Amino acid sequence: MAPLAARFASAQAQARRAPIRVSAIERQFGTRYTAQTLRRLLLRYPRRRFVWLMGADNLAQFHRWKDWRGIARMVPIAVVARPGYDGAAVASPAMAWLGRYRTSAASLTNRAAWSAPVLVILRFDPDPRSATAIRQADPNWASRHSSQAPRDHLTLHPIEPNQ
Repeated sequence: MAPLAARFASAQAQARRAPIRVSAIERQFGTRYTAQTLRRLLLRYPRRRFVWLMGADNLAQFHRWKDWRGIARMVPIAVVARPGYDGAAVASPAMAWLGRYRTSAASLTNRAAWSAPVLVILRFDPDPRSATAIRQADPNWASRHSSQAPRDHLTLHPIEPNQ
């Protein structure tokens, strides 16, 4: 796995035009599970509104996550369609439970009114390549980000290149 600073800088570059703030706050919290991280995040930033963003591949196995229903009750969930995973995501036990809370992607413009649980499926023309194929096509991608010390926009702490 590439160093955190490189992965962080790459995520920031990918989110540059979206209302997304990349954070590595789990490092500061020392949490192990998503549900723990979200509880701490919501306590620390009670006036912020968060949306959990995951790929359809994660939705397909979300029912195996620790306290997955608790996660869904804490924050709205937006699922990014991923080629080859849509069928498994739709057939998953998590989707069976979350399906009643599904709303349209058009409601993103009014996301301040969302109250968890909420599920929105985001559809667009995704890159059909897997993360493994992308890394194999550009094995030195992390070196372009390794000298940077990006700043976490949520905690304002720098992400050191050697971590």
